[in-house]
Amino acid sequence: MQDKKYIVVLGAGESGVGAALLAKKQGYDVFVSDMGAIAEKYSKELEEANISFEQNRHTEEKILSASEIIKSPGIPDKAPIIKKVLEKNIPILSEIEFAGRYTDAKMICITGSNGKSTTTMLTYHILKDAGLSVGLGGNIGKSFAKQVAFDEYDYYVLEISSFMLDNMYNFKADIAVLLNITPDHLDRYDYKMANYADSKFRIIQNQGKDDVFIYCTDDTEIQSGLKSRHITSQAYPFSIEKVLTEGAWLEDQQITINLNQKNQEPLTMSITELALQGKHNIYNSMASGIVAKVLELRNESIRDSMGSFNNIEHRLEHVAKISGIDFINDSKATNVNSTWYALESMPAQVVLILGGVDKGNDYGMLKDLVKNKVKGIVCLGKDNKRIHEAFEDDVEVIVNTFSASEAVQIAYYMAKKGDTVLLSPACASFDLFKNYEDRGNQFKKAVMEL
Repeated sequence: MQDKKYIVVLGAGESGVGAALLAKKQGYDVFVSDMGAIAEKYSKELEEANISFEQNRHTEEKILSASEIIKSPGIPDKAPIIKKVLEKNIPILSEIEFAGRYTDAKMICITGSNGKSTTTMLTYHILKDAGLSVGLGGNIGKSFAKQVAFDEYDYYVLEISSFMLDNMYNFKADIAVLLNITPDHLDRYDYKMANYADSKFRIIQNQGKDDVFIYCTDDTEIQSGLKSRHITSQAYPFSIEKVLTEGAWLEDQQITINLNQKNQEPLTMSITELALQGKHNIYNSMASGIVAKVLELRNESIRDSMGSFNNIEHRLEHVAKISGIDFINDSKATNVNSTWYALESMPAQVVLILGGVDKGNDYGMLKDLVKNKVKGIVCLGKDNKRIHEAFEDDVEVIVNTFSASEAVQIAYYMAKKGDTVLLSPACASFDLFKNYEDRGNQFKKAVMEL
């Protein structure tokens, strides 16, 4: 590899700026280009590192002369500049692929349509509690590349999206976790589920016999994908539907994790002791527990950590109990599957706040849960027509609102003591908010002002 290869980074968010800083440290000539405005904290970092950048435009001459391009996962392949890059056969990498070149740390990589943020955070929590030198990155936390540049760890726990996987080629996960595969982002995959599933299965590419693959055997798409693939790594399934002989399973309200390894006692734990409650969180806890057992952590340490974990912000986050009503912020639920998981973990009598930018949602899978658990729906979005059509026969009240404050106030009046107000929108947030974090923060502010 030449010392002064010219690298262009497209997108100047957390991952892009981190990649640029690592590239600069590795002796590359670096240029950063963002079609939008660059946040002040990131432009300041680039200036301090003496890295050239532009914002609100893409200068093709500078971009198309690159030897490699590191692309933000949010930029689709159909973007005009990417089409031109592909025409010139310039290699496009993800931040993860690039940073992986410069570290010998063990990689624990977690993907799935739902639950990957929670599982990533829980796994990181378990490893950190056990005293391991561990970094957190990928789709969550600090830039992986920036950590490789300045904070080298022995282990990294990385949340990996399908968009990242699409531009990962030589990178290898030492421990790969595949939680589930349900329809999401299909607009990026020619609306073909098989294409999306293929992307998710890239999590195990380059693995060999000394590596580990952890997967949910209850997931039909994963089961289907396994039939056409030869897995060379050590595979550990997890299930809540059947008792297994190896991996993790649920029996009589108790999790067992047994890897059949010498000098290792199986781990057992009642699901009532888990910090994360709900069916989907049993899966998440099993996946994290298997990772911990693979790394030969002590059962006592794993149990303590799985019982003490606090969930991430905007994912089933308990905001407050006011007048006996629980307010839950699940703003990170930007698809129907995520909202299904949230509702599934709730007791009955929910006032559900739904809506935003509809990505072609099929609300059918929510109908039974809505009938059984939801007493009213508060729509939070500019166009709520499809929500009304989907649920008008299932709940007595559906109300339209156009701000977090209005939604919270109406939900509060609809609820009574013992009920739950759940913000779990099943939609993107860009019609009324900057992003799902902004939506969640405005919801929490409105709750605290009641």
